Amino acid sequence: MNRFLIKRLMEIIPTLWGITIICFLVIHLAPGNPVKSEGTFNPNISMESLEKMKKIYHLDKPLWKQYAIWLNHLIRLDFGRSLVDGKKVIEKIGKRLPITIIINTASLFIIIIISVPLGVISAVKENSLFDKFFTVFVFAGYSIPAFWLALLLMILFGVHLRLLPISGIHSIGAENLGMFPYIWDMIKHLVLPVGISAFAGLAAFSRYTRKGVIQVLKEPYIKLAYAKGLSQNEIIFKHALKNALLPLITILGLALPTIIGGSVIFETIFSIPGMGQLFYQSAMSRDYPTIMGVLVIGASLTLIGNLLADVLYILVDPRLKENVIER
Repeated sequence: MNRFLIKRLMEIIPTLWGITIICFLVIHLAPGNPVKSEGTFNPNISMESLEKMKKIYHLDKPLWKQYAIWLNHLIRLDFGRSLVDGKKVIEKIGKRLPITIIINTASLFIIIIISVPLGVISAVKENSLFDKFFTVFVFAGYSIPAFWLALLLMILFGVHLRLLPISGIHSIGAENLGMFPYIWDMIKHLVLPVGISAFAGLAAFSRYTRKGVIQVLKEPYIKLAYAKGLSQNEIIFKHALKNALLPLITILGLALPTIIGGSVIFETIFSIPGMGQLFYQSAMSRDYPTIMGVLVIGASLTLIGNLLADVLYILVDPRLKENVIER
């Protein structure tokens, strides 16, 4: 198992390196230039200041040399300074990363605890009224755009009913409240973004669970378990569900990039100061160091998530565990 982990960790390094090359090229080859944009929106800046800015951020050098300088700093965990405010990129990301992790973790937790029971019940009651209603729910989850649903719920719960806040993660003056009121205020602010983020994944994960359980219930060993007189709950939760969740673990790892990428939409709509909002603002201002910093952190989290999915797959499936030990 240790050899497998070391091998997978070694594979992450060239993968991450390749991601940085592609992202760096795409960002720098895109239309627009941060120095030209600064000069356009601020006519008081002199040409000498713009040229000095180019030299400070190495924008006057060839693209390959810019990448080499940036990679040299990255190896030392130095993402450089923002072109917008001159602050260290690592500090800006450090302030915003926790809230993005909280939203995505809460969203994944909700998806798992709701989608698995829904998928199991729908599989056991295949072709029943519940299963048909569940199918409608799945198609609705696939077809409804998340940003459109977010706007509708903001109008309903925030404007008309005034039950939930629709912007930021804290109310004005919340820092003066006690610990528990402060936490409760934060929870209220995160209900809508976390709920909508989870809704986007509920449909897919519950559908995969349903399909997996239906396939496992048709296996000969399940029929044998019924013939031995085991209860349905014991058959489903002790024998069927474990094998049915194997593909779901892989899908969960592959879905992490989508969930993290969705933070850009939710955090922008709800004005949440997370990595998604930071990425959007940096992209609009052509803040190259901050964009690359966010992309590298996001790619690293995604690769780590895929590694965790592989480890969970091995722990759940004894056959894979034996193969890994043999290697």
